[in-house]
Amino acid sequence: MEGKAKAPEDLVERALTGLRRAQKRRALARLSERRGERTGPYAALPDAVFELLDAVEAACIAPTVTEAAGELAVDQPRASRLAAQALDAGLLRREADQRDGRRSLLVLTDDGADVLAAVRSFRRRIIAEATAGWPSRDRDTLARLLTRFAQDYAQVTALK
Repeated sequence: MEGKAKAPEDLVERALTGLRRAQKRRALARLSERRGERTGPYAALPDAVFELLDAVEAACIAPTVTEAAGELAVDQPRASRLAAQALDAGLLRREADQRDGRRSLLVLTDDGADVLAAVRSFRRRIIAEATAGWPSRDRDTLARLLTRFAQDYAQVTALK
């Protein structure tokens, strides 16, 4: 089969698989450690705490621990441990749900927002570094098409 052109779906699937493997290997976290980016009071926190911060910020409504567990695809006890670490570090705070006083919502603190901004800044620098040799037109096309693909993929794979 050498020399046979691959369908676009094949190429995208392989690229996504490679990215997913890199995420599972915590490639960005390891790179940030090697480059000395991971310092300060939050350096010892597990990467999953930063994923929790991402999930809390991305939620339309502040999530409960159980809702965050679903978003992170972890069980509720794991999400509780991550939330406890983030709460202890001052990155999240609990807030009573105004609609249901029995529920406790997770909300980013100012420190949590700052840490998340630093993590995202690092990610953007790595993306810029990876595409530094690309023409700006190609970078713009990637951004436009990847965003569109992610939105369409989310719609197709959404639980209905």
